[in-house]
Amino acid sequence: MKRLIASLAGAAALTVATLLSPALAASKGTIYYMVPTLLDEFQTGSVTAITKFMGDVGYDVKALNADNKTDVQQGQMNDVIALKPSAIILAAVDFDALKPQVEAARAAGIPVMIFDRQITATKSDLTSVAGTVEIGYVAADQIQRLLKEKNGAVKGKVLQVLGDPGDPYTLDIQKGFEEKMKAFPDVTIISKPAMQWEASNAGSIVADQILANPDIDLVFVHAAHLAVAAVASLEAAGKKPGDVLLVSSNGAPVGLDLIRKGWEQVEVEQPLFAQAAALAMFADKVVNKQELKPGRYDVLGLEGTLTNEAWGPNIKLPGAAITKDNVDDPKFWGNMKTPETPVKSVE
Repeated sequence: MKRLIASLAGAAALTVATLLSPALAASKGTIYYMVPTLLDEFQTGSVTAITKFMGDVGYDVKALNADNKTDVQQGQMNDVIALKPSAIILAAVDFDALKPQVEAARAAGIPVMIFDRQITATKSDLTSVAGTVEIGYVAADQIQRLLKEKNGAVKGKVLQVLGDPGDPYTLDIQKGFEEKMKAFPDVTIISKPAMQWEASNAGSIVADQILANPDIDLVFVHAAHLAVAAVASLEAAGKKPGDVLLVSSNGAPVGLDLIRKGWEQVEVEQPLFAQAAALAMFADKVVNKQELKPGRYDVLGLEGTLTNEAWGPNIKLPGAAITKDNVDDPKFWGNMKTPETPVKSVE
């Protein structure tokens, strides 16, 4: 413990968040959650959710924030391995750079669970991710509905604003979306990447395309913070809520607010709560090094699919469509209310 405290004290920029689960008669042990950053609501929400759900099944959680610095997270992993916790949950700052630490932890007999940021270059004990291709499918279904309501048929012009083209998250959403839209040749899709996921880049894309293509019916952005910039550009072009339809993905609070204001019609949620709950459901089996059986599992009402992959057991959770009719439902992480229903271990 002294080594860990000394290491953390030496990193001036490091923020440490230590959160203990609800009082238990007897804790099954401590699980460390290595969170990449606390600069956005998804990451802060993940700490709260993982702490709560792991508490439901009997584990204390200590979260360490790497402030988006690879070397800091590598050092944290090395220090935590020396403490021999029951398990480690890792959301990596850098997928490849943390591979040696994952391998070192497992070599020391410490199970490693991967949250959200999938690592495929080495084996881990359980990975919980969003079904990003499926998010694209859900978005396509919603966009088909919106175009039909607006134009009387599934036809029109869609501007798709991706995130950074080097990020598999956005490429998978694009893959799922365009795969489902192939059946509708009367829909023209214009795709542009917002480099580095910068909102200002998304805003510029929307502004330029509205001028070049004033008949755009709908804008589909791959993250809610990009939607905020899209709305600013639409307003600057003299548009009012509903003039150009807007669909986004990831379910952040700002996206839900845009739905309430009428600017956005659909937000396709990245299922943060279900991703966190899935880790807790299987925690006992992971900690005790028991087999995880492939199949379909109900995770907070969503159908998760557990498969055995080259990198180990992988559970994928689908997203859900948020509209004006259900935007206030607390089950969506963007409302920042962790579900109170306790998670139970898989038998």
